[in-house]
Amino acid sequence: MNANENNRQNSVRHYRPRLTFYRANPKCTGGALQLEVHPAHDDVDGSIMATFANQLTVGDRHVVPPKFATFDWDNSICVKLDFNDLTKMLEVFRGIKESIEDGKGLFHVSPAGSTKISLRHLVEYDGAYAFEVSRSKPGSPESKSAHIILSSSEAYGLAMAIEDSLGVICFGIPEVIARDTSAYKRRVKEMGNVPAA
Repeated sequence: MNANENNRQNSVRHYRPRLTFYRANPKCTGGALQLEVHPAHDDVDGSIMATFANQLTVGDRHVVPPKFATFDWDNSICVKLDFNDLTKMLEVFRGIKESIEDGKGLFHVSPAGSTKISLRHLVEYDGAYAFEVSRSKPGSPESKSAHIILSSSEAYGLAMAIEDSLGVICFGIPEVIARDTSAYKRRVKEMGNVPAA
């Protein structure tokens, strides 16, 4: 292996792909959502990290060069969605429920504060989905929130991506482990009627 191949393998190994949705609107009330899979490993459970950012500017595509809407990633809210959270989301995406926990949402409590995660089906808006998060710090009456509206096709694709991710979220990425098979081969050879593997 030459140095270029080694560098390419190292850069690929450390790259973590992300799925990002952008939903801007002329009222500047839109949002963006970025999702990143973290496989289970060692004694750490897997998860999907979801980062929400509110729309910052409207943008204008009719000027040259076009100005695109921007999003407030500096003040984003990041939540860790574990297996239980993701299965509750899939219940909504699959139509089993209209919202997470019948509209109550999911609550994550940590020393940094309390976070509420909501997902609901908006039947009246062509089957879109509202995905929202709000966070408050201990002892502070103020909270910050962010949201995004996902179209029915975006929600369908996200549900498929979540389902496909559950294997690595639960069990990580399998590694091929070298093992000693000499006892097995010896036993098969002694049996005489089955070729050794």
